[in-house]
Amino acid sequence: MARKEKKRFYEQVEILDVAAEGKCVARVEGDLVVFVDMVVPGDVVDIRITKKKKKFLEGRAEKFHKFGATRIEPACGHFGLCGGCKWQNLEYEKQLFYKQKQVVDNFKRIGKLEIPEIIPILPAPETEFYRNKLEFTFSSYRWLEQEEIEAEGENIDRRGLGFHLPGRWDRVLDIDKCYLQPDPSNAIRDAIKAYAKEKGLSFHDAKTRKGYLRVITIRTANTGDVMLIVQVFEDKPEEINGLMEFLKNKFPEITSLNYVVNPKNNDTIYDQEIITYHGVPYIVEEMEGLKFRVGPKSFFQTNSEQAYNLYKVTRDFAELKGEEVLYDLYTGTGTIGLFMSKSVKSVIGLEYVESAIEDAKKNAKLNNIDNCSFYAGDMKDLLNDEFVAQHPKPDVIITDPPRAGMHPDVTEMLLKLEAPKIVYVSCNPATQARDLAILNAKYELIKIQPVDMFPHTMHVENVALLKLREIH
Repeated sequence: MARKEKKRFYEQVEILDVAAEGKCVARVEGDLVVFVDMVVPGDVVDIRITKKKKKFLEGRAEKFHKFGATRIEPACGHFGLCGGCKWQNLEYEKQLFYKQKQVVDNFKRIGKLEIPEIIPILPAPETEFYRNKLEFTFSSYRWLEQEEIEAEGENIDRRGLGFHLPGRWDRVLDIDKCYLQPDPSNAIRDAIKAYAKEKGLSFHDAKTRKGYLRVITIRTANTGDVMLIVQVFEDKPEEINGLMEFLKNKFPEITSLNYVVNPKNNDTIYDQEIITYHGVPYIVEEMEGLKFRVGPKSFFQTNSEQAYNLYKVTRDFAELKGEEVLYDLYTGTGTIGLFMSKSVKSVIGLEYVESAIEDAKKNAKLNNIDNCSFYAGDMKDLLNDEFVAQHPKPDVIITDPPRAGMHPDVTEMLLKLEAPKIVYVSCNPATQARDLAILNAKYELIKIQPVDMFPHTMHVENVALLKLREIH
């Protein structure tokens, strides 16, 4: 007997809840789950099915019959296409609710953990213009909306500067105004686009690998410093010098003006030479009197103000007395370790990116901090018996791994070290819950504190305090 084909269109379906990755969930044909983007709970919509999986469907809303009570009007005119701030249509209090729920659900479902004290999620001080870093991509063949095609016809200008469409490496959405980064971000982007068109500088095409201008990266700091990096495909001194002079004169607030010639197939510049045309090759962030130099290739939390709040939560959880040896795993450029340095006896920072460790050492020297040591290497290979034998045992461990979480060898070493306290900072509660389930063999989960670093997205940071169980 032939298998019954599921329908591809469902009318007047109520959106029930928020699911993983920021999508919302509805049910059709009884208990069949459908994941839908760009809707909020309470919406009643017609759904066009776009993908069929074994246990669920994916779809898009084609018509709205009723709007949910928590729906608001997005501020950005690019909402729905850009994909960068998918929760702009959901009131902020509800965003916070669903982010905290995401943490709890992951801890219960993946970690099978008993939820201890959960401190209410820490809201972001600003929900717009909060990022300190953005990248805009040039395209000679930008995304066009149907209305634009009909209005402009054959005379349409296909050049654009903006963000990649979700899932489309070869298509760029031209941006008029972005609500993510403060001034002068929008002004710099628009001025470069206008200058390039006026001077006839070609925009890159990722498919054909032709075109001069590739990417601009804008970094801002809480000190007022501004960094700009212009990435071009080939070395044309006259063109790049003309653009650099234009930017230097038009935007005197740019304190670090740089460019890079990148002839590769991809836009990564970590293996390329960055040329500082004007100013200094870094910007400076400040935190409680500490100064952090951030170079073109440096990592720094992209929400400076909320990063400070995140670090304060981490420090509070660590309950430092001043005599501790602190291990700072996945230290990056050393920001957490240096931030904690005045509250402990010594800090030992470990990180797999060598350039980040060099930044950490420079930042320690810049701030006259002499109780921090930093080491580079793959965490699972670096944190071993030999390393521990050569260094004091930790009283407190702070770990802040990437989204993939910690390698099993690292969690096993943490169990072996038996530090009295572990503070686990995570940007992915799912992998955090998985790791905590392993650490649960010796550690008790004391409390957790979600922190909203990225408003209008589904991403949430979470801080967990673990204490070594007493052995009776």
